[in-house]
Amino acid sequence: MRRPVVKVSVDENQCQGHGLCFMTSPDVFALRDDDGHAYVLPDGDAPEHAGEAKAGAASCPERAISVD
Repeated sequence: MRRPVVKVSVDENQCQGHGLCFMTSPDVFALRDDDGHAYVLPDGDAPEHAGEAKAGAASCPERAISVD
């Protein structure tokens, strides 16, 4: 079983649906149809996406994304 290098999460209370994380990192993030808020894709925490996850988090103006 693979182990993620990072844990990626989106704080739903802080996310405002700007979509910058998705535009920056479409292999890690997607946007919900109902409100446009971001969520982490099932393989978004895969080791090969670690750099992309950090770039997506850095692009968030609300700082709603954490990468641990």
